[in-house]
Amino acid sequence: MPEPAAPARSKAAAASDPAKPAAKAGTRKPALRGRGAGRSDPRPGPRRKPSGKAAAKAQAETASLSMADEALRPLGAVGPGGGVPPMAAPRAQAAAPAGTGQSAGLAAEPHPSPTTAAFVEAAFGPGSRLPEQLAQNIERIESLTQRLISALAQRRPSNPGVEMPGPDLFATATSAWIKLLAEQPERVIGQQVSYWGETLRHFAEAQAAFARGTLTPPPSEGPRDRRFANPLWEAHPFFNFIKRQYQINAQALQEAASALDLPEMTDRRRIEWFTRQMIDMMAPTNFLATNPDALEKALETEGESLVRGLENLVRDVEQNSGELIVSLADRDAFRVGENIGTTEGTVVARTKLYELIQYKPTTAQVHEIPLVIFPPWINKFYILDLKPQNSLIKWIVDQGHTLFVVAWKNPDPSYGDTGMDDYVSAYLEVMDRVLDLTDQKKLNAVGYCIAGTTLALTLSLLKQRGDDRVNAATFFTALTDFADQGEFTAYLQEDFVSGIEEEAARTGILGAQLMTRTFSFLRANDLVWGPAIRSYMLGETPPAFDLLFWNGDGTNLPGRMAVEYLRGLCQQNRFVKEGFDLMGHRLHVGDVTVPLCAIACETDHIAPWKDSWRGIAQMGSKDKTFILSESGHIAGIVNPPSKKKYGHYTSDAGFGQGEQHWLDKASHHEGSWWGRWGEWLARRAGGMVDARDPGEGFGPAPGLYVHERA
Repeated sequence: MPEPAAPARSKAAAASDPAKPAAKAGTRKPALRGRGAGRSDPRPGPRRKPSGKAAAKAQAETASLSMADEALRPLGAVGPGGGVPPMAAPRAQAAAPAGTGQSAGLAAEPHPSPTTAAFVEAAFGPGSRLPEQLAQNIERIESLTQRLISALAQRRPSNPGVEMPGPDLFATATSAWIKLLAEQPERVIGQQVSYWGETLRHFAEAQAAFARGTLTPPPSEGPRDRRFANPLWEAHPFFNFIKRQYQINAQALQEAASALDLPEMTDRRRIEWFTRQMIDMMAPTNFLATNPDALEKALETEGESLVRGLENLVRDVEQNSGELIVSLADRDAFRVGENIGTTEGTVVARTKLYELIQYKPTTAQVHEIPLVIFPPWINKFYILDLKPQNSLIKWIVDQGHTLFVVAWKNPDPSYGDTGMDDYVSAYLEVMDRVLDLTDQKKLNAVGYCIAGTTLALTLSLLKQRGDDRVNAATFFTALTDFADQGEFTAYLQEDFVSGIEEEAARTGILGAQLMTRTFSFLRANDLVWGPAIRSYMLGETPPAFDLLFWNGDGTNLPGRMAVEYLRGLCQQNRFVKEGFDLMGHRLHVGDVTVPLCAIACETDHIAPWKDSWRGIAQMGSKDKTFILSESGHIAGIVNPPSKKKYGHYTSDAGFGQGEQHWLDKASHHEGSWWGRWGEWLARRAGGMVDARDPGEGFGPAPGLYVHERA
């Protein structure tokens, strides 16, 4: 925290101070000012004592000036008489009153070690008034550096196959560029000349403004970029120059990538995707020297923010066994089963692969036909039960449904041979258990994301077996047609999939860390660079945000299951083509004939709504409802009616003329889709019966498996 201002000294003490200069000559103003900094007052006379944030900033400027003056002494940059400039000496003295041994307002701390003391004396001179906090920070940095080295040493050797694209993509890009140069040299030269011209013009404009003494940056061009929200990006000549040159560089890279002659659309999409990654990575906001927010924070806190940032960095590396994965949320802010995932229920079944939870009814009567939700096993089920006010699980129970939810096991390497057939078998086991516990012949089922894909496989299998136990099905953001791989195109090619296959064979699993990193880079500025800046440069504690906490609580995937899913479904798209072979059957999307409702999300980058729509359109059911929610993969689903935040679309256009025709004919509705789906589900849930109490079972919800961390 900023150090409080030191108490004012008496006039007598100030007059007897040997460090006080006899003249005002040589007083200088700081070269760089933060937002809202005032002007130096050249007039003599007493000044009001700064307090609070202003005092801390003044101390930081004093320390910085003192260090600069000592460093520049050999070059003659000294004050009158060859000493410290008169501006710095009195303020440094005030920051640490003589005889206290510490900065004003701070509790006594251990003295720096002899090594640190020697460094301070050598760097700043024997008479230095270096703030005690800075000396303590040096001690902390030494300790943190040792911890960081130890943590990085724990990192397992990386598999190049999952770290970067294979040599074929580099060869393709190189060949395309050589071909472009040979066939259209004027285009390549034109791009270079345009880039040089923009860069030189930018430099000349800045130089001319400097010569005129105006130093007024040019107006911003292009759409607003929230990375450059700090006013200094517009008002300060240096930062404005850096920002504009970055934009020129980014545009040149994008144009160079788009100009390549690439006959395969997959290659084009991959090269353009990796180009965007490089552009985002090289943003000036990602570097301390060109990030005004970080520099201002460091000055205001006397470097404390940078030390806290290093602490955050070390923590993240230690928590991830040597891998650098940025924490998106405060891990200590939430406890599953205590302040999230708290809806009352009972674990009524437990196997090696899953726990089955039956939730306690909140109504005197419930619908006759029970409902079971199959959540994705890439993350954990409590995304549907974060808090009571946004819990879909609690809302469903309150609507009078007997609800069961599957909590999947977080697999370790011993699950390496677990495949898609094991998960489909688990679906069938769960259905048997639900029907037995409720004494019913039919049930309704929900599948979310990858669990929705697997639900479609299960429904196809049941159709071929002549089993009609599923009365109706709902799909949340589920893909069954992978013809367009969307933003996963970069990862779903042979080089990466082969690397994943090798990794799965070596370790038995597809690790949560690898998947977390993969999904994060689909939105790198929001999920990688932005959080890294706030945590490591600004020294901020990750927010106590339940959704981001869940996002960081990832799970592993069994090795065989991951490879079967990536190759058979994602790469080869067998479920909608020749059929996906499983458990002695060749399964096809057209075999899904039960009444169904599908919810997709408008800005979903994991399961794009158009791809979801195409899969639903190919299902054989004659009773199909499609709802398009606003927002993305998670926020579009976790969208309670009480929030009135995101609306949704419905359409009577049917599934015969494509997804765009469906959208063109759609109607927009304010608020959540939950109520509309609830009405659809209620019509297919039978009559009302007395509420079913789950009893004690194997213990209370949320069970044991949900607490297992990867």
